[in-house]
Amino acid sequence: MRPDLLILGGGCAGLSLARRLSSAPGQRCPETVVLESRQAYADDRTWCFWSEPGAQLTHLVRHRWPGVYVAANGIVANVDCRAFPYAMIPSPAFYGESVSMIGKTTQIQLELGVSVLSEPIKAGKEWHLETTAGTRSARMIVDTRPPGPPLRGEALLWQSFVGHEIESAEPVFQPDLAGIMDFAPVRGGRILFFYLLPFSADRALLEVTILAEEPLGPGVFHDEMQQFLTRTLRGRAYTIRRSEHGILPMGMPQPPAPADPTYVKAGVFSGGARPSSGYAFQRIQRWAKDCAKALADGLPPLPHPRDPLPLRAMDALFLRVLRHQPELAPELFLTLFQKVDSARLIRFLSDGGTPLDFAAIISGLLPGPFLRGAFSALTSSRPP
Repeated sequence: MRPDLLILGGGCAGLSLARRLSSAPGQRCPETVVLESRQAYADDRTWCFWSEPGAQLTHLVRHRWPGVYVAANGIVANVDCRAFPYAMIPSPAFYGESVSMIGKTTQIQLELGVSVLSEPIKAGKEWHLETTAGTRSARMIVDTRPPGPPLRGEALLWQSFVGHEIESAEPVFQPDLAGIMDFAPVRGGRILFFYLLPFSADRALLEVTILAEEPLGPGVFHDEMQQFLTRTLRGRAYTIRRSEHGILPMGMPQPPAPADPTYVKAGVFSGGARPSSGYAFQRIQRWAKDCAKALADGLPPLPHPRDPLPLRAMDALFLRVLRHQPELAPELFLTLFQKVDSARLIRFLSDGGTPLDFAAIISGLLPGPFLRGAFSALTSSRPP
C-alpha cells in the first residue's frame, strides 16, 4: 500500500502510536506503515512507573510493589506507596498486545527487518527515503529513531544500565519491596546505584545504573554486577534468565518545533523521557494518545509537548548539580525520599506535580548540600 504516514522505528514510541491509531474509529486511521529494523521482538526491556490515577496501559502490568526504598551511606529510606504502587510492564506484554492490535486493522502495516538507509527528503507533497526494502514514500513521517549513537556532550548526563533477571535456587527476595536506588560511593565522577525489582521470593531483576557525562556500554558494568549478585544472593546458586542494557539521555535538548509539520521526531531522544529521571513509558503513552487523535482528525502529527517552564527549570538545575557535584547525589536522593510526602513526590516524578508539590520538593532540597551544590553548578565555568 502507499501510506499516508510512515513511522520510522517500531520501539516503544512507534508501537505506542501505531496501537493508538489502530483503535481510531471508522476510516479515521491514516494508511500507515511502521518500519522496524529488528527481525523479531524479544524480552529486552522492562518499563516501570508509578500507578498514579492517570497511568495508561495498566492492564499490562505484571507486578506492583506497595513499598520502595532508597539507600545511601548506610541509611535506608522506606517509602509506603500503596496508594500509587510502583508498577512494571515487561516488554513481551507490550510488544505482543501492540503487534496483535496492529494486525487486526488493514490500515496499518508493521514491517520488521527493514532498515532506513537515507534521511527523508521531501519532493512536492511527499517524503521519500531509501530502505533495505526499497524506496518508501508518504505524506507524513513520525521519526522515533535515535538521532545516532549516543555521544558525550549531547546530554547533561547519560543514564546507562545493565540488568539481569535471575532465578535463585532458594527463596531470598521480598516480593512486596523494590529497591529503586541503592547508592555506591561516587568514584571518578560517576554516580552508581543498584536497582532491585523482586517478582517472587526466588526471581528478581537486578540492575546496575551509572549516571555519567558519557554513555557507557554493557562491558563497563561487569565487576559491579558481580558484586551486586554476590551481595544479594549470599552464596545461593542462581540462573540468569535474560539480560537487558540501555542508555537514556538526561537533559538532552528537545528538538525545535518542526519546520515542516508533516515530519516530526519523537521518542526517548526527542522529549519522550523525563530529563531528571529517565522515566519515559507514561510520557510516551500520553504523547501517542494526543498524536493519534490529531492524525485521526486529519491534522499533522504532534511532537512531544514541552514541559512547563517551572519543571524544566527544576530539572535543569537538579541535573547541573548532579553533573558538577556528583558526590552529592546519594544524599540528595535520600533527602527527597525521606523529607517529601510520598504522594507529592510521586506526582512530581510522574509529571503531574502541582505548585504545592513543587514547593515541597524545593523545601526538601534547599537546605544544606543542595543549596551549596546549586550555587556551585550555576557559577561553574564548565560548559553545560
